[in-house]
Amino acid sequence: MKNVLELEGVSRCYGRGGRAVHALCEVDVQVPEHSLTAVMGPSGSGKSTFLQCAAGLDRPTSGVVRLGGRVINEMRERSLARLRRADIGFVFQSFNLLPALTVQQNVVLPLRLDGRRIDPGRARELLARVGLDGREDARPGRLSGGQQQRVAIARALITEPEVVFADEPTGSLDQETGAEILNLLREAVDQQGATVVLVTHDPAVAARADRVLRLAHGRLAQDSVAESLTAGSVARAAAAVRGQVR
Repeated sequence: MKNVLELEGVSRCYGRGGRAVHALCEVDVQVPEHSLTAVMGPSGSGKSTFLQCAAGLDRPTSGVVRLGGRVINEMRERSLARLRRADIGFVFQSFNLLPALTVQQNVVLPLRLDGRRIDPGRARELLARVGLDGREDARPGRLSGGQQQRVAIARALITEPEVVFADEPTGSLDQETGAEILNLLREAVDQQGATVVLVTHDPAVAARADRVLRLAHGRLAQDSVAESLTAGSVARAAAAVRGQVR
C-alpha cells in the first residue's frame, strides 16, 4: 500500500542550551493511504508536536516530512499554506467554526480560500453523510457540540485531502457523542478512502484505529497494528490498548 505521509528522522527542539526542550527525537513513521492511525502518549510525550510537524503547521529542527512524495518542511510559507488548504484537512477539539457563517458556508470555506469552484451539491452531500441534512443554513451557535464537530468533519473532507489530521476530536464531547464522531471518521476511511491521523488520549478511540503509535518523551515507543473490531470485541481491544499505554 502506498505511503501518503512519511516522517524520517524528525526532531523538534524548542530553545537552546540547557533550557532546550526536545519535543520530538528522531521519529520515523510511514502512514499508508486509506487508513486510520491513532497517536497516543501521556501529556508532554510529543503528540501535538508530531501532528504540527506532520501537517506543516510547524517545521522540524531536523529530518524530513513528506506528504504525497513532496518534502513539505522545505517549502516556502506561501506554498505550504496552499498545500494545507488544498491537500490537508483539519478537525480540532474546539471545532473552529466561524459563527457568522452558515453551516454550508463553513464547509466550503477551504474551497473559497483556495480560489476553487464551489459545488453546493458536494457540500450538501457531505452534510447528509455526517447526519446534518437540512441544516445547511443554520448557524453554528444553534448546533450542539456533536453537530458542530460533524460540520468540522465535512469541512475537512470537502477538498478531498490527502490526509485529515484530527486533534482530540472527541475530547470535548460526551461518550455517546464522541463515539458517533469516531464512527464518522472510521466511515470516511472505510467508505470514502480517506486517510486519517488522529491524536487521542482515549484507548477506546485508539482501539478503532488500524494502527496505534505511542510516543514517550518525544520518541516513538511503540508502533502496533490495532485489532480489527467487531461489536463484541470493542471492550477487549480497548483493554489491550490500555495495557500498551501504561
